[in-house]
Order: sequence, then structure tokens, then C-alpha cells
Amino acid sequence: MNKFHEIFRDLKQRIEQREYPAGSLLPSELNLAQMYSVSRETIRKALRLLLESGYIQKQQGKGSIVLDIQRLQFPVSGLTSFKELQDGQQINSETIVLQNKVETIPRYLAERFHIPEDQQVISLVRLRKISGEVIILDKDYLLRDIVESVPTDAAEISLYDYLEQERQLNIAYAKKEFVVEPITEEDKHYMNLKNDTHVVVVKSEVYLEDTRLFQYTESRHRLDRFKFVEFARRKHSL
Repeated sequence: MNKFHEIFRDLKQRIEQREYPAGSLLPSELNLAQMYSVSRETIRKALRLLLESGYIQKQQGKGSIVLDIQRLQFPVSGLTSFKELQDGQQINSETIVLQNKVETIPRYLAERFHIPEDQQVISLVRLRKISGEVIILDKDYLLRDIVESVPTDAAEISLYDYLEQERQLNIAYAKKEFVVEPITEEDKHYMNLKNDTHVVVVKSEVYLEDTRLFQYTESRHRLDRFKFVEFARRKHSL
């Protein structure tokens, strides 16, 4: 492994372990070169990797500022459960089920999806807690003619594991809408919003392999704890 890769990995680990917390400055290039007994050019290559990986921001006259890497990376296009997101990014979290009940579908959803207004749904309301703070409020509606019930412990651990493993449902795709909305009284009541005035809301229609809609979700995210990521490739004309 190249020396600058070794330095990159060491600095990356130090940032992740908060030896260099968000907002702090890394040692200067000269000091880092002395610390690692390498040339400044080697340090520049390591810092470039940190910059490209989203760990630091270079600012002229200041140096290398450590960025907040505690934000969760939320995939834009994938259909990923919170448990999968948690496992993939090694996040220690807690899910709290506030509501798990049968009710009539809200009128705005019945009108949106052309569903009879007497359609019954399972209404789930869950809080996602990370590092002791509630940063997501999830509101799910599952059509009862497809999902009759959901055990509360399954909703706490992984709803999709339960639906796919126990109910043998083939969850296929989703249509997502990302919007920024002013916070509501419910948001303020349940989430640690600090000085935020808005939240990012991900509205998802989720479909089975046979194209049946079975779930609608509104996932309300605290602004400062998420980054929404996607890989994009430019299309070239033939």
C-alpha cells in the first residue's frame, strides 16, 4: 500500500473516532509531514483522499477543516430499509413504536391512489433514535387486504424483514418524492430539532412485484443529520 494511503486511513480513523471532531482543524501539512516522517507532497495526496471522501474541507488561510461525518448517507434511488441502512453504516440506533393500529385510510391518500375511502390500513408511527436523539419520524400506512397485521416487535426490529421473510411478500420498487417542509407541532413534539425550522420529508409509494401498491410512507428527517446520495453517470449522445 502506498504511504499516502496509509496516512489517509489513519487520519480517517482518527476523524471517525472523533480524535479530530467536526469543525476542528487538522494539523498543518508541515506538522503532519513531521508526524508521519514523509514529504509534504505525500501529505497532500492523503489530504486529497480525505477531501474526496467527504471528511475534510480545505479553506484558504485556515487549512483542513473536519466535516461532520455523523450524517447518515441516505440513498436516493435504492429501496433500503432503516435496518439495512443502520447495518451498512454501523449505526447504533433504537426504534420506538408509538402507534400500531388499524384505521381507515386518510382521505388524502384515498383520493391520491383512487382507493375506496373505507379501505382499512395498518397505521404505524415510529421514532428513529440515534446517539440518544430522535432524528426521524416515520409514518407508514399498509393496506390491510395485503398486510393484515404487523407485530410491534417486528416493527421495532425490521418491518421489511418481517414482510419478506414471514409474509413472503416480494417487495419490488418504490416511487419517491423528496421535499423540504416547515416543521409541524408533531415534529417539534417528538424530534430533537434544535433550531431547525424545516425537515426533509421522503414520501414513498411502495409496490410489490405484481405492481400492487401496498405501503405509503412519510419519513420526516432532521436536516442536520442526513445527506442524500446518488451515483450519477452522464449520458453521451450517440
